[in-house]
Amino acid sequence: MLTASLGTVGVWLAFVASVTGAVVVAVGLVRQRGTAPAPMSVPSGGTAPAPSGGTVPVPSGGGAVALPGVLDGRLFAPVMLIGAVLATVAMEHALVTHDFSIVFVAENNSKVTPLLYSLTGLWSALAGSILLWGLILTILTSVFVWRYRRLVSDQVIRWATLVLYVVTAFFFGMMVGPANPFVTTPDVTAGLGPNSLLQDNPLVAIHPPLLYIGFVGFTVPFAFAIGMLATGRISDRWQIECRRWTLFSFTSLSVGIVLGAWWSYQVLGWGGFWGWDPVENAALLPWLCGTAYLHSVLVQERRGLMRVWNLSLSVATFALTILGTFLTRSGVIQSVHAFSESTVGPILISFFFVVVVVGFGLIAWRGDRLRSPGGIDAPLGREGAFLLNNLLFVGFAFVVLLGTLYPLLYEAVTQQQVNVGAPFFNTIAIPFGLTLLFLMAVAPALSWRKINGSVLWHRLSIPAWAGVFTVVLCVIFGRRGFAPLVGFGLGAFAAATAVRALVLSVRATRGHHVGWWRGLVGRTNGGMVVHLGVIVLAMGVIAATAYRQQTELTLAQGQTVRYDGHTFEFIGLKTVTTPSKTSDEALVKVDGSTFTPATTNFGGALATVGTPAIDSGAFGDVYLTFDEVGGLGTTSGGSIVSNLPAGSVVIGVVIEPLVAWLWTGGLLIGVGGLLALVPGSRRRATDPVSAPSAMVAGKGPAPEPGSESMRGEEEGEEVDDRRADLTPVGRGAAIESGAPSA
Repeated sequence: MLTASLGTVGVWLAFVASVTGAVVVAVGLVRQRGTAPAPMSVPSGGTAPAPSGGTVPVPSGGGAVALPGVLDGRLFAPVMLIGAVLATVAMEHALVTHDFSIVFVAENNSKVTPLLYSLTGLWSALAGSILLWGLILTILTSVFVWRYRRLVSDQVIRWATLVLYVVTAFFFGMMVGPANPFVTTPDVTAGLGPNSLLQDNPLVAIHPPLLYIGFVGFTVPFAFAIGMLATGRISDRWQIECRRWTLFSFTSLSVGIVLGAWWSYQVLGWGGFWGWDPVENAALLPWLCGTAYLHSVLVQERRGLMRVWNLSLSVATFALTILGTFLTRSGVIQSVHAFSESTVGPILISFFFVVVVVGFGLIAWRGDRLRSPGGIDAPLGREGAFLLNNLLFVGFAFVVLLGTLYPLLYEAVTQQQVNVGAPFFNTIAIPFGLTLLFLMAVAPALSWRKINGSVLWHRLSIPAWAGVFTVVLCVIFGRRGFAPLVGFGLGAFAAATAVRALVLSVRATRGHHVGWWRGLVGRTNGGMVVHLGVIVLAMGVIAATAYRQQTELTLAQGQTVRYDGHTFEFIGLKTVTTPSKTSDEALVKVDGSTFTPATTNFGGALATVGTPAIDSGAFGDVYLTFDEVGGLGTTSGGSIVSNLPAGSVVIGVVIEPLVAWLWTGGLLIGVGGLLALVPGSRRRATDPVSAPSAMVAGKGPAPEPGSESMRGEEEGEEVDDRRADLTPVGRGAAIESGAPSA
C-alpha cells in the first residue's frame, strides 16, 4: 500500500501545483494589466525601467525582463514535474514488483510478465496512459518555463503558461477522480496480465510514447495561440516559436505513426500496415493539421498572410488530440488498437468542446486585428502552392474526420450500426496522395510573388525527366496500372526536386567556408529531407498495395510448393514454452531459409493470437501466418480446408514489394525533422503587398521575362532560401518584441 500512497501523493502534488500555478498566473496577469509596462527588448547587460521607479538589470543575452511585484508562477512548473515523476516511478515500481494490491497492476500485469512488458504496462490502459500524458505535459511545461525565463513579464508568455497549467490541471484532475491509477484492492494475489497484443512485440515500448509526445507537444502551440489572441499581439513573431514546437511534435508523431504501422504489420497477422481504423485515424488527424500549419506558417513569416488560418490550425490540431484521446480511451469505438474502456468519455468530449469554443471564439473576437495587410500576388507562385497544400491537407482531414465519426453519429441518431471502411478512405486518399506528390515536385522550385515559365522549366526539367524515366523503367519490368505508374513517376519527380534543392544548399555552404553538413540542416533543408522520407514511404505504400499477392498454401510435411517466384517447404511442427508464453510453431523454409509462423498464448490470457514470420528484404517481404493444422491443434484462423489430414498445415502467404521502404521513409522523416530543428538564420520577410516596379524605384527597366538577368535573379532567390539555414541564430537574441530576429 506504500507504493499506492506515494503515487497518490504525487498525483495530488501535481494537481494542486497546477491549479495553484494557474491561479497565481491569472492574478499576476490582472495585476500586470494595471502596473507593468509593455514588454521590451533591451541590450544584453543593460537596464529596464521598473514599475516603482529606477531600473532593473537585464541578464546577459538580452530579452524581456521580469518586473518586481509581478506574480509569474514559474516555480510551480518544477513542483508539478516532481509530482508527476513521483507518481510515474511509483506506478512503474508497482508493475515491476507485481504489486497486485493496486487495481491497475492487477488488471494489466502478472507474475510471469517479462520486465519489458511490465514497464510498458504503464500505457496499457486508461489510467496509466493518462499518467504518461501528465508526465510528458509537466516535462514540456517545465521546459517551456525555463526556455522563456527571460521573457517572464511578456503577456504572451504569461497567457501561454496559464493555458499549460490549466491543461495540466485538467489531466491530473482526471487522475484525482475517475481515472485514478492508484485505486487499491485487498486480497489479490495474481494479475490478469497485459492484453496479448501488448506483449508480442518490443515496439510497444517505443510507439505509444512517441505518439503521446507528439499529441502532448501540440499543447504548446495551442497555448501560444491563446496567448497571442488574448493579448491581441497577432503581429508579433511568436508564430516562429509556434512553428518550432509544432515541428518537434510533428517529428515525434510522424515516427510514432510509422512505428505503429510497423507494429500492426508484425503483430496482427493480416499482412497489412494501415486499415483506416478509427484509432489510426485519431492519430492521423492532428498530423494532417500540424503538417498544414508547418507549411502555411512559412507564408505568414514571409508575407504576413494567412494569420487567421494559422491560428485556426493551432487550435484545431490541439483539439483533435483531445478528440483522438476520447476516441481511443472512452470505449465508444471498437478497435484492435483500443485497449481500454472507461467512464471518462463525457469529460474528454466536454473538454474538447471547451477548447473549440474558447479557441475559435477568441479568433472571432480578434477578427479586426487578424486581417492580413496584403494578398496573394501570384496564385501560381510559392504562396499559391502553400495555399493549395493547406486546402489538400485540411480537406483530407475533414474527410477522415467525417468517415471516422459518421458511424458514431449515425448510431446515436438511428440506434443502428453502420461501417465506413477502407474502400471509402482509399477512394479519397489516392487522388490526395498523387496531388500531394505533384506539389512536392513543383512547389520547392517556385518563387515568391512571381512566376516565370522558362525559369521554372530550367529548375524542373531534370527532375521531370527523372519521373518519366522511372515510369518507363516500371513498364519495362512489367508493372502495370495507371495510378501506381503515375505515383511512381511523381514520386521520382518529387525526389529529384528535393535532391536538387539539397545539392544547391550544399554547394552554397562552400561559398561560406563552412562544413558541407550545414547544407543539410535548418528549416528548409531539413524539410527537404522530410520530403524525401515522405516520398520513400509513399513509394512503399504504392508498391505494397498495388502489387500485393496473397494465397493460402496447404502443405504436408516435407512437401515443397512454388508461388510467385518463391519456394515454400513445410518442415514440421514445434511447441516452444517459456514462463510467459506457449507457442505452437510451423517450421517453413522459404527459399532455403527457415521461418516459424506460430500461434501464441501469453500467460493467463484466454485468447490465442497469431505470430507471423516475415522474410524481409529491401525490395519485398514474404509474410507467413500459421492458419490451420490438421487434426488437433491451435491455429490463428478459422477452418479453411475441409478434412485437412493430420500433420498437414495451411500457411498464409502474402508477397508485398517495397514494404521496407515504409519504415525507411519513416526514419528519414524523423531525421529530417531533427535536422529542421537545428536553428538557422532567417531571411527577412518579403513585403506583404506588391513591391513598386523597378522604374518607380529608380532602378531602371525591369528585366524581360526569360532573360538571363531575370533567370539570375530567380536563381539567386532560390539559393538564398537555402543559405538562410547556414548561419545559426545568435544565442540570447530577442525572440519576440515585435521586431524580427536576426
